[in-house]
This record gives sequence, C-alpha cells and structure tokens, in this order.
Amino acid sequence: MRMGAPNVPRTVMLFLAGDVMTGRGIDQILPQPADPQIYESYVTSATEYVRIAERKSGPIPRPVSFEYVWGDGLAELEHRRPDARIINLETAVTNSMRPEPKGINYKMNPENVGVLCAAGIDCCILANNHMLDWGRAGLIETLETLDQAGVRHAGAGLDGASAAAPAIVGIGDHPVVVYAFASIDSGVGPQWAAGPRRPGVNFIPRLSAKVAEEITERLRTDERPRLHPLVVSIHWGANWGYEVPEEHAEFAHRLIDSGLVDIVHGHSSHHVKGFEVYRGKLILYGCGDLINDYEGITGEEAYRGDLALMYFPTISAEDGTLARLELVPMHLSKMRLNRAGRADADFLAQVLNREGRRLGTRVALGPDNVLRLLS
Repeated sequence: MRMGAPNVPRTVMLFLAGDVMTGRGIDQILPQPADPQIYESYVTSATEYVRIAERKSGPIPRPVSFEYVWGDGLAELEHRRPDARIINLETAVTNSMRPEPKGINYKMNPENVGVLCAAGIDCCILANNHMLDWGRAGLIETLETLDQAGVRHAGAGLDGASAAAPAIVGIGDHPVVVYAFASIDSGVGPQWAAGPRRPGVNFIPRLSAKVAEEITERLRTDERPRLHPLVVSIHWGANWGYEVPEEHAEFAHRLIDSGLVDIVHGHSSHHVKGFEVYRGKLILYGCGDLINDYEGITGEEAYRGDLALMYFPTISAEDGTLARLELVPMHLSKMRLNRAGRADADFLAQVLNREGRRLGTRVALGPDNVLRLLS
C-alpha cells in the first residue's frame, strides 16, 4: 500500500493484465514442456507455434528461464512494486491428454508454474473460455497446482461456491478483493458452469440487469469485510473488434452504481480496447493479450495484437476511486515482452484516444513512452 504524507489519502496500486497464455507454444520453450501433441486442424504439435514465431522474428532460445517470457515487464514490476498483480490466466495447467472437442486446447505443464511465480503474480483469473480445455480433470489439476504454488485464483473451483468465492490478495490494512466471471458471449457454454458438486467456472448466462443485480446482492451479503479496491473481473465479448457492446457498458455501470465495485477488469479481446472512468471508477472493456504464442499467425494484423499494455491503476483505499492510471506499452517478439518503441507506443495512444472519444477518456504519451490518463 502506498503511504502518502499526513492527510493525503492512502492509495493502492494494482498491476492488471488481460490474457496471459503461457500454454501451447510458450510452454514448449519453458524448462519442462508438456507433451506437444495437440488436436487442431491447423497443426498437431505445439512446437509448430514456436517455429511459426521463429519464421517471423528469428531464433528463439530453448529452454528459457521462467523470467524470459516476461522480459522487460519484470523491470516495470520491480520499478513500480504494485500492491497486487492480477492477470487472466488463459490456459489450463495440466498434463491431461483428454482434450475437450473444441478445436483449440491450451495447456501448460504444471512443472512450469514457476513462470507465474517469476513475475510475482498474486491472482490468476480462471473464469475464461480455455480453463476447461482439458476437461474437469485439467481444471482440478490447475487448481491444485496454483494452490501448491501459493498463487491465489478466482472464477473457477471444485463447486459453485468455490468458483464464486473471491480471491483476497495483497497485504496490510487494504487488501484487494477480486471476484471473477465468465460471460457466455466470450465462448463459454453453460456446460462449463460450476455446480453444487461439479467443478467449473463462475458462469454468467447473460449480461442483463437481473444478473448484475444478483451479483451486487451477492457482494452486499458477503461476510467478508468491504474493502477497497474491489475488482470484478469479467471474460466477455469477441476476440477482435473495438466496439464496446451496449450491454457491456450497461452491465459495468450497474456494477459500479451498486457502490460496491471499484474496478471492472474486462478481457477476452486479443488487442487493446477503449476504457472508461465512470463515477470515478475504472472500467477496462478489453485489456488485450499480454503474453501468447500467436506471433507470426496472420489474419488480423491491423489490430496489432503483438502490442500490449501493462495497466497500473492507483486506487484510493478510502473510497475506491481512481487516483491515476499509467499504461506501459509492450511488444511481444520472440515470445518475450519488450518495451515498445515510440512508433508502437504512439499507435496505442492513437487507438485509446480514438476509442476514448466515445467513452470520455484521453491519454497522453510521455517522453518515457508511458501512457497516462488525462484528468
């Protein structure tokens, strides 16, 4: 927790990221890769994704250290020392050989869980459309692996109650409370929903006023202390496209209108989308991917999915309002995060300012290539 001078409100700095997909090709360059066999129409070995990336960017060493994929991101985390580090973990952590028949199945060997610890990740969001790629057995192994590694998680569990329970992360008088949900419009089906005695994800069947009310009522009656900041993390929407669906905005507004939610942490889009500050609270509609193995795959290059942002919001510990927001541009190359150059940082600034016109937000690109929210 950041302590200011006397009479200056106390604040909490977070590190938030969208999808961190350390499975498949990324897993293959880590110290203990899983069996590379996969069941896709495109390729049958996860190692092929490494070769595709190498054809684009040049040779990639292997095996690499757990720190390698975080690259320059580690220096940012060390410099800023956020109070809580929260990502959407877009892969099962399992050695299961029984994939769900969905065409694309991500997994990382549990022996490579150190890649999360290397960045000091405090909380993994598990409510997403890849968490049961290797069935309920794969989910159970994921939960066990994260627990053994001391990494908290939210949004999936052995039953409905544990899937709906928040993760509480951070230390001191103002830990961060994180609830997580997977929306049907991100590709998660009701068959993945956790039940009374069924492992699964914390599933949202629709982004309606009724569901928002049910969520806020659950938060209101939760026996845990009401702490700031309280984060609601949602996997929602399509992979590509800048549009913020009206139902997403209305749903996020209803959560914040409850007076309980301080940040809506949205993810699923493979690229950065616009964000909003509503009633003093931050809504991230699509954080974009931070780490993945999509390097060299063609088809949506205009969106610049190779560019990413590390989000560092600073939140008042008194009332949960946003005090400031800094965004650090990154470029994924050779399956590693690298500080983005000026042209790439400017591209991201232009995207956020173009999309921000509709959302009432604007950023400035500093000489240090960091984007900062303008008040």
